[in-house]
Amino acid sequence: MTRAHLGRDAVLREAGVSRETAASLDLYVAQLTRWQSIKNLVGPSTLAEVWTRHVADSLQLLALAPEATRWLDLGSGAGIPGLILAIAGRDRPGFHVDLVESNGRKGAFLQETARLTGAPAKVHVARIETAIAGFADSQVITARALAPLSQLLAWTAPLLKNGAIGLFPKGRDVLTELTEAEERWRFTADLIPSRTDSEARIVRVSSVSGLLP
Repeated sequence: MTRAHLGRDAVLREAGVSRETAASLDLYVAQLTRWQSIKNLVGPSTLAEVWTRHVADSLQLLALAPEATRWLDLGSGAGIPGLILAIAGRDRPGFHVDLVESNGRKGAFLQETARLTGAPAKVHVARIETAIAGFADSQVITARALAPLSQLLAWTAPLLKNGAIGLFPKGRDVLTELTEAEERWRFTADLIPSRTDSEARIVRVSSVSGLLP
């Protein structure tokens, strides 16, 4: 059986989550399935592999910042990765995730699901460019399937300059995005292989000094 076909039990066993967290992730998946028919939150073809395509893909980020407790997820959509991180990270004292989503319908899904799961998350229905300044204390910033890396840096540069790190999952076009970003920005980043997709990488941005002249 390939990683792409690992089921719920294998994903949870590998993540090493508690029984309570597993139950909350089950509830998240049930909510996503229920709302999907109404709101089309994720690609329909990915729902059958939700545990690997979405849950496991999100959970792998926790290990990349094991001491961080203040997370910010931009363009949260269906809560991937932000709400999943909040559910799984709540065993860390002080753990909290701010979820920024401009779409009101998706924001409603996030708010209800965060409430039902008891996740330490706050939903902000707002545009990124107007809300970003309010999260200066963020330690980690995430964004998945939201925008090219250069645009992500444009939004998050003030926070990255302040000591936050960026964890941005990217697909097969990651090298193109990295090259385009390097033409505009001075920054330090490394590429981490994804545990769930051999063609994917996580761009870990550790510092940004500014735009190139």
